[in-house]
Amino acid sequence: MREPVEIRRQRILAVLESRGAVKVSALAAELDVSVVTVRRDVEELARVGRLRRGHGVARPLGEAQPATAVPAPRADEPAGTTGGAVALVVPDRHTYLYETLHGARTVLEESGIRIALHIAHQSAGAERALVERALADGARGLLIAPRWRNARSEELDYGWLADVGVPTVLMERRPRPGSALHALDSVCSDHWYGTHLAVEHLVSLGHRRIVLAARDDSPTARSIRAAFAEIAAARPEVEDWTVVLSSPDAVPGPAPDAPAAGAAVPSDARTALDLAALLRERGATAAVLHGDVDALMLVQRLAESGVDVPRDCSVVAYDDVVAALGSTPLTAVAPPKAEIGRVAAELLLHRLSGAAGASGPVRRTELLPTLEVRGSAQGPTPATE
Repeated sequence: MREPVEIRRQRILAVLESRGAVKVSALAAELDVSVVTVRRDVEELARVGRLRRGHGVARPLGEAQPATAVPAPRADEPAGTTGGAVALVVPDRHTYLYETLHGARTVLEESGIRIALHIAHQSAGAERALVERALADGARGLLIAPRWRNARSEELDYGWLADVGVPTVLMERRPRPGSALHALDSVCSDHWYGTHLAVEHLVSLGHRRIVLAARDDSPTARSIRAAFAEIAAARPEVEDWTVVLSSPDAVPGPAPDAPAAGAAVPSDARTALDLAALLRERGATAAVLHGDVDALMLVQRLAESGVDVPRDCSVVAYDDVVAALGSTPLTAVAPPKAEIGRVAAELLLHRLSGAAGASGPVRRTELLPTLEVRGSAQGPTPATE
């Protein structure tokens, strides 16, 4: 699926904020697009005052700290903790998690610690290679959101990630109970509660037949799918519900080192490409759509099929990264993305400080999403005789 322009430009700004000046050619390689495309993005972002252009280079508006700079030791820092950046590792094409960068960056820079952003490609083992490189460069701590497209890839990361040797905090990830990472610090959104907000909003408006069109290629997506099934089944007001894939490329994919034929495909392998037909088939009047980009594309397809949002179908999106930017601004569940980064960075700083209790109990923090109401959901239209 082609990445929207606005999201790609957000990624460019995120890279500049974390690293300072970056060559256009390097940005193109990292974003997996042409140099011409990135040059146009940089020119437009410079025109609206979001960055500065140089000869083949994009620069942040403020004075960028040199990429090789190391903060001077603070008087209260114990020996052995100075000299390196904190590495932040997130998957590519994942703007939801890029927003955590802003929260983490603010906290770390206020403490005089540089953040080094590493974006992992979709290939198996990409995160491990980046972490090993960061450690070799002297990283003193790690904030990481592994891709974990399926259970197998998650389990393969447990061993090495438990032994990285520096303080580590997982962001938006909950390892399997009893696994090697169970006792690792983590900060997550409560996606059960976010899903509850979406269903509760639609039920309160009078909807009784609801579809969830969701991805299935990340821990967040799987949490939302499981929560929706549990919540919808337990609500007596909900007469009918179903879960489908929001996009044909939203499946977990084959496990690493396994043949493609062994791909783990969810039982509801049907996709919502023809959402209008699915709504008619189920008699549904409302849909929860995860994530934002898929939601906006599905709403466009509904319009092309003559289905008006919200008159004919009420919609609640999940993620709230670009939900407000559609021709129909979408009501959306908004996980506290920047706050996840802030809290994770504060927890990491606590581990790095050497203060009393810094080696104390593991912390597993959950933050509650909110619901941003924008008008893409209303009461169902009465059927005409």
